[in-house]
Amino acid sequence: MRIPRQLLTLLPLLALTLAAAAPARAQTGTVTGAITHAVTGQPIIGAVVSVEGTGLTTRSGPGGRYSIANAPAGEQHLTVTRIGYLTQRRQITVTSGSTTVADFALMAGQVIADSIAAERMRQQAEPRQIMLRAASSIAGSLPAPPYFNTESYANIDENDFKLVSANPLSTFSIDVDRASYANIRRFLQDGERPPVDAVRIEEMINYFPYDWSQVRGEHPFAVTTEVWEAPWTPEHRLVRIGLHAQSIDTEDLPPSNLVFLLDVSGSMSSPDKLPLLKKAFALLVDQLRGQDRVAIVVYAGAAGLVLPSTPGSRKDEIAAALEKLRAGGSTAGGAGIKLAYEVARKNHIDGGNNRVILATDGDFNVGASSDAEMVRLIEKERESGTFLTVLGFGTGNLKDSKMEQIADHGNGNFAYVDGLLEARKVLIEEMGGTLLTLAKDVKLQIEFNPARAAGYRLIGYENRLLADEDFNDDTKDAGELGAGHTVTALYEVVPVGVDVPRAVDALRYQPQPDDPPPAVFEGELMYVKVRYKDPDGTRSKLLEQPVADRVRSPSTDFRFATAVAGFGMLLRDSPHAGDLTLNDVVHLAERGKGDDPRGYRGEFIRLVEATRDLGLLKERTEGGR
Repeated sequence: MRIPRQLLTLLPLLALTLAAAAPARAQTGTVTGAITHAVTGQPIIGAVVSVEGTGLTTRSGPGGRYSIANAPAGEQHLTVTRIGYLTQRRQITVTSGSTTVADFALMAGQVIADSIAAERMRQQAEPRQIMLRAASSIAGSLPAPPYFNTESYANIDENDFKLVSANPLSTFSIDVDRASYANIRRFLQDGERPPVDAVRIEEMINYFPYDWSQVRGEHPFAVTTEVWEAPWTPEHRLVRIGLHAQSIDTEDLPPSNLVFLLDVSGSMSSPDKLPLLKKAFALLVDQLRGQDRVAIVVYAGAAGLVLPSTPGSRKDEIAAALEKLRAGGSTAGGAGIKLAYEVARKNHIDGGNNRVILATDGDFNVGASSDAEMVRLIEKERESGTFLTVLGFGTGNLKDSKMEQIADHGNGNFAYVDGLLEARKVLIEEMGGTLLTLAKDVKLQIEFNPARAAGYRLIGYENRLLADEDFNDDTKDAGELGAGHTVTALYEVVPVGVDVPRAVDALRYQPQPDDPPPAVFEGELMYVKVRYKDPDGTRSKLLEQPVADRVRSPSTDFRFATAVAGFGMLLRDSPHAGDLTLNDVVHLAERGKGDDPRGYRGEFIRLVEATRDLGLLKERTEGGR
């Protein structure tokens, strides 16, 4: 066989290249590890990891993992940068032919200018460095897997002002979901501004516990109201309507028939998904009593019963079943939901808490895949008397819109778990409300007094609005209120004599109120009505009370709820935020912090300060009152 002359001329060069490459391979090692948030422990995706002086660089992928092959053996310096975090630099020892593990926990904060400049220099590497990286790749270095963000959120059209003369009634369903706040906290702690539609202001407000008077009387919850000046538009009124359900000690809860419906599909493999899920549910298992029962249903390519209904006294057996779970396959969500409800029905406890707890990233993609189809399935299954709790996990492909719909239509609630601290809050501290429903199909209807109010807008609850006639229709589904749950709704009200912003013109042909309401109603701003059903009831009950038009010094809780609402409006770029700034939000929140035994309000203040200091809302950080 003859070798072409052109190839013969290349052989010496090829021999030299191989000779040079052989010792390089013999004197290199691999560096791998995980990048996490120093406070929450959550993985950080997109952090730049570099071996100084070598041109070797990569980015952390799903789960915060990174890997750099062919790092020169010996003492090396690793640098980790991520916008929104303080840069870290560490000396490590790379062992030839071995893997060195170097994990980093980053603190949130501004990235210093020279770190940004260094990253730009790395991105604009010299041709020689590019060639070195290419050679490393040929020698076996695999780049970090591509990261695709497919998270989805339902569109929210913010409530606008309405004229009382044309729309005297405002009707909506309560919402005890808290997922939005934990989710936007995750974005902000990563130094990123959350998507506008991820910001549901009512869920932000209701994330925080509030102090209320004791619940007395025949109803399982009380209604409280306050009136103040709107901080962002002082000539407007701000009305707080609060519902507070009575608290029940964990030991006094009725027996529970629980079915853990757990997503173990391939999309759940990262540390912030299935591994965190198992730790979270282990916390709940520790709280089970002998009269409680738990079954575990999983779904991936198919649905299956991992653990039949088992008494809570057999904690080790339940915990062992959880620990054995592994992720893999596609997501047969519809089949899993059907099987979970079937198991719940077979083990139904009369007078008990019968509930499916679904834990997933929401990535249903086999079987009942469309949102509408999944909602119809859930609506059908809720007739069994089994309630639903939905827990969202993970980043990157979180299907927030789908999980929220499932919870809303399944007589349930929705929370997002971004770490063990949040898991403890949802499954232990708030277990009564998470697991025990005291009132279902809870609706509010507000009637505004045209002698006092010219216009109004409901802050948040955009996806919970109801037709006025739905209030008296007991067939219409609405939100559920659990033990110890608190629900806060804020109305911004425009007094008579003040122009209503962004409102439609007065109607030409519709009758206008020629005479003011009777004098007996003269001091009333609005009238609040609440309808609800008992958990096993079919006919609604009614509460009603007037709200006096008296502006008073706000309670600590009212100040704090107002701060949270203001922050939500700024995150949404709301045209109704007036001249409110992040400095104003911090000031309001500090005055509304109160005792804060769990530190939730303090964390909120730090989150707003970080948003301000990182310049995520630059147009709103200057000024302040």
